[in-house]
Amino acid sequence: MDHSRYQSPFSVRYATKEMQAVFSDDFKFRTWRRLWLALARAEQRQGLPVTDAQLAELAAHLDDVNYAEAEAREKECRHDVMAHLHAYGLQCPAARGILHWGATSCYVGDNTDVIQMRTALGIVHRKILGVIARLADFAARWKSLPALAYTHLQPAQLTTVGKRATLWLNDFVLDLEEVARRRDALALLGSKGTTGTQASFLELFGGDGAKIDAMEADIAREMGFDKVVPVSGQTYTRKVDYLVLTALSSLAQSAAKFACDMRILASNKEMEEPFETKQVGSSAMPYKRNPMRSERIDAIARFLCCDVLNAAWTASTQMFERTLDDSANRRIAVAEAFLAADGILNLLLDVTAGLVVYPEVIRKRVMAELPFMATENVLMDAVARGGDRQALHEKLRVHAQAAAKRVKEEGAENDLLDRIASDPAFGVDRDRLAAVLAPENYTGRAAEQTEKYLAETVRPLLAANPAADESAELAV
Repeated sequence: MDHSRYQSPFSVRYATKEMQAVFSDDFKFRTWRRLWLALARAEQRQGLPVTDAQLAELAAHLDDVNYAEAEAREKECRHDVMAHLHAYGLQCPAARGILHWGATSCYVGDNTDVIQMRTALGIVHRKILGVIARLADFAARWKSLPALAYTHLQPAQLTTVGKRATLWLNDFVLDLEEVARRRDALALLGSKGTTGTQASFLELFGGDGAKIDAMEADIAREMGFDKVVPVSGQTYTRKVDYLVLTALSSLAQSAAKFACDMRILASNKEMEEPFETKQVGSSAMPYKRNPMRSERIDAIARFLCCDVLNAAWTASTQMFERTLDDSANRRIAVAEAFLAADGILNLLLDVTAGLVVYPEVIRKRVMAELPFMATENVLMDAVARGGDRQALHEKLRVHAQAAAKRVKEEGAENDLLDRIASDPAFGVDRDRLAAVLAPENYTGRAAEQTEKYLAETVRPLLAANPAADESAELAV
């Protein structure tokens, strides 16, 4: 590593080699060459004078990109496509004359962008499935463990640990569907020419539009697509980038919500992310077990949620058939959105594979709040034994407020149950109250809902996508 120059954290810390490879020079320029070969083959099929020998020469040099020649040429002409055409032509002198025939720079540039996004979305899709698989196992294991549920970040009722996990799961299931939708909707730009009218190809084929359509279909098939965009200017609409990055932003939102919940749970000592034996939580406080992975998820997610605005501004400021103010922005924004998504998913796969639950702490916190939540049940039990509902309701209100004051102002234990048991109006002792206050009686359909969601939504989804259990290559 060169320590004298800036290195992107995505390259050295967060994103995997797999995702970085998709946005590497090798992927980009080798794809350019495949597109040039596909164009030449399609043009030959439609009757243009392209020889088999020329095609063979182009095919022989798809992967041995002569970077030095391309870089030297770009310094002179300040145009990357022309520079690589020159370099490819040096290796393929017989085919040089038919390279890029009728095309404009966006033929290789935009089509490669689409191929990169589709490949990267496939990686994202696979890793989201991995996260879903891990959370599904977690939800199934803890489907019945009562835990505090919150509204306004205040204890409200009880849920279960597993049911809460289904809330995280459902967000990621929605993200998976959106990523798949965006991946499957991608189409090649095809060969549209300088302003999208295909005028240059119309001249090449003597005014025969059917041959142009056949040429585009051939190129699409060779590059693994079943369609090209129906209309365009010189570029495909930049709304495509926005829609793709929106799907990645949605993933970031789900990840950030999960990680934020985990950070609060860790603060309450109810749950933790994995913590290695020799991991250091703080340079000053040796006892700390900071939720560093969850914090990092939130940090990168914030970047990704903001990055989608780049695509929005680019799409909204493309004037007429194209302008070039998109190029420099997209080189950064699109690639780094995927690298950020990859980094987030690597962390999610790591965290969800080793979530730690502390049942006794969870129960202690439940029992500290449950007396307040159970007052309605206590009231109904007393009324069923002949008590006056209105009078008992007022007594419960007074007892509850007194107990809450004791907890908040004196730091003492919640003594609401003792107050109720000592009040003859309720006619109940601590043993009967204990039976009324079993936490499992207050989780509603949480366990049932968890089972149903896993059985009807998650397990079929995982069964249809067997790659879900594939382990991720984790970054630093």
